[in-house]
Amino acid sequence: MSTSASSPRRALLLERIHPRAARRLHEAGFSVDQIPGALAGDDLIEQLQGISVLGIRSKTQLTRRVVEAAGDLEVVGAFCIGTNQIDLDACLERGVPVFNAPYANTRSVVELALGQIILLMRDVPRKSAALHRGEWRKSEGAPREVRGKRLGIVGYGNIGAQLSVLAEALGMEVCYHDVVEKLALGNARPCRTLKELLEISDVVSVHVDGSRQNRNLFGTEEFAAMKEDAVFINLSRGFVVDLQALKEALASGKLRGAALDVFPREPSRDGEPIQLPLQGMSNVILTPHIGGSTEEAQANIAGFVPDKILNYMERGSTNLSVNFPSLQLPELRGAHRVAHIHANVPGILARINQVLAARDINIIGQYLKTNERVGYVITDVGRDYDPAVVRELQEIPRTMRVRVLY
Repeated sequence: MSTSASSPRRALLLERIHPRAARRLHEAGFSVDQIPGALAGDDLIEQLQGISVLGIRSKTQLTRRVVEAAGDLEVVGAFCIGTNQIDLDACLERGVPVFNAPYANTRSVVELALGQIILLMRDVPRKSAALHRGEWRKSEGAPREVRGKRLGIVGYGNIGAQLSVLAEALGMEVCYHDVVEKLALGNARPCRTLKELLEISDVVSVHVDGSRQNRNLFGTEEFAAMKEDAVFINLSRGFVVDLQALKEALASGKLRGAALDVFPREPSRDGEPIQLPLQGMSNVILTPHIGGSTEEAQANIAGFVPDKILNYMERGSTNLSVNFPSLQLPELRGAHRVAHIHANVPGILARINQVLAARDINIIGQYLKTNERVGYVITDVGRDYDPAVVRELQEIPRTMRVRVLY
């Protein structure tokens, strides 16, 4: 499979991606199609014909079947943090790098977590629901300040670490647990085990990634280990929590309240119905996956991801790709740049150079980066060369894709 600079440049953006992304791609010479909702299966395959750049958020399911049927697809942009909705292995095997936005909505998620913590500690959801019913419940319950309370953060990555800093600024004590050793910020201290964190925290906020080991991370045993009257927050992944177990912990009075922004199964479009065990509970805040859905975060993402896409399409750079060997490449003038993507097996770089040498093609510069499965070679050559060399490069065994950038 190969593409060249003469191929049509078309992009497809789904799920109401911020208009800044479409403008950026259009300015770079792409024809941009936009569809407001998510797509899957045959509908997505049909829309991907002739598309070289795909931009999605969290609802579109990019399965192996879809990837293998999208013969023109060269690069995928996930305009969000998570990439669970994308078959990264299938993309890798087809020579399609995937880029996401690991930092752009961090502040937005943290602000929502802090707001939910304060509202639940002050018993606002229950009192607000009562007042909506016409009931004055000023004196009920035991509202509490967050100052002096201990926040336990499960997952100390970009979001967890920033939440740690802002929570300390509010006067909270912070502890955290992560499966990978992380540098503590401020006065935060690590907990050796999740159980240790649960037993000492007034608030538990979950910010883990989408790896399989985090499925059902919180169930009956974990909620039983939490302090009485504690608050539980999940803005990470829906499959992290057993919702029925959480409901029982809330209904029994074990927990003061909970806030969830993510769910095991989420509708693909606004307006679609959803049923959850926690619906109707006055001490629970339910939000429809809006942690990163601020104007600022979406604008930041819509600037970050297109830049990564264009750096790949125009320069060959794969820096910060989630599935590809990472190469940061300089701009090249007065020459051609040829990208060769192949299975990481011995001898392919030598075969590439043999093809070029046989054609008496001068190599101006060459870059190689591999991971355990894929090799990525960028070769800068003089302007004058026989186009048949591209066909010869494609014919090298285990080649996935050849691209001539310019």
